[in-house]
Amino acid sequence: MAVHTALLRLRTQGDGDIVDLSPGLAGVLRTCELRRGVVCVFVEGSTAAVTTMEYEPGGVEDLRAALERLVPAAGAYAHNRLNADDNAHAHLRAALVGPSVSVPLVEGHLVLGTWQQVVLLDFDTRPRERRVHVQVLG
Repeated sequence: MAVHTALLRLRTQGDGDIVDLSPGLAGVLRTCELRRGVVCVFVEGSTAAVTTMEYEPGGVEDLRAALERLVPAAGAYAHNRLNADDNAHAHLRAALVGPSVSVPLVEGHLVLGTWQQVVLLDFDTRPRERRVHVQVLG
């Protein structure tokens, strides 16, 4: 099995920032000799996540609102109390969404729906530099 590995570095705003990874993934696939297989996209850190969604302003707003309803930023969290911290909600949201997705690769293209993009979600309370690992297995 062949493996092609790449690293995407992104600056995020934190606080629920959602970043479309499509341009970065397209760049990785342009440099990859593999045409069929699986692409794994994984973000380092316990306050960020990767998923797929329709990346458009309404979808972004709705996802942020849904996550706020599920895990409010202003909750009373043991993590914040025990660590004199303010980002427990970020850890919980990241754990719920997950750090990675795997997408089939066919003829050099990700198999995604018409309105589906792979996105990075940064839930931390401050801007961050994020490292997203991309591995193409074929």
